[in-house]
Amino acid sequence: MYTMKKAITYLSKTDPIFKAIIKQYGLPTIPTRPQGFATLALLILEQQVSIDSAKATFGKLLQIVPIFIPANVLDITDEAFRKAGVSRQKTSYIKGLALAIENNEINLHSLAQKPSEKVREQLIALKGIGPWTIDVYLMFCLQAPDILPLGDIAVVNTIKELWSIADKQAMQSFTEQWAPYRSMATFLIWHYYLCKRNRKMP
Repeated sequence: MYTMKKAITYLSKTDPIFKAIIKQYGLPTIPTRPQGFATLALLILEQQVSIDSAKATFGKLLQIVPIFIPANVLDITDEAFRKAGVSRQKTSYIKGLALAIENNEINLHSLAQKPSEKVREQLIALKGIGPWTIDVYLMFCLQAPDILPLGDIAVVNTIKELWSIADKQAMQSFTEQWAPYRSMATFLIWHYYLCKRNRKMP
């Protein structure tokens, strides 16, 4: 696991904009989430909606399935999911994930021992789990040190604002200089984005 101090020192030396963010807003809070099925299900719910909305929906699901494990989720009808506010598409994604775990097609517990690219390869094979979901899982759950989620609108918009780069391909190339600490760079970018709007990391 990389240390925050080492990553911050490296990024501050590499790019003065990071130094300026820290000077203005202080150090970011590094969020963590538990590994496993429940977190991935919540991340599916968070796709294309606000985090607060997804959490509210997940809370309703937990009332129906208090022990939120794949076997229990597969026992719940699609109608019950709908009443909890889960779309038909996201219901199919969450149940598909549950089925893949139950059928031993993927072992989420083993992902922590695998390199990021191997984790990405296994998760992307699951319907409904795309690059953004995988990036967040890698960063928040597995503490992967070198992830830059260019599928995240706040990250993209902040890079446009602070570095005047509009093209994602150009962003990808430019940000390679932040390796091997692109996750910390992302946390600093989110920190700037949220602090500027008087918001906190959820």
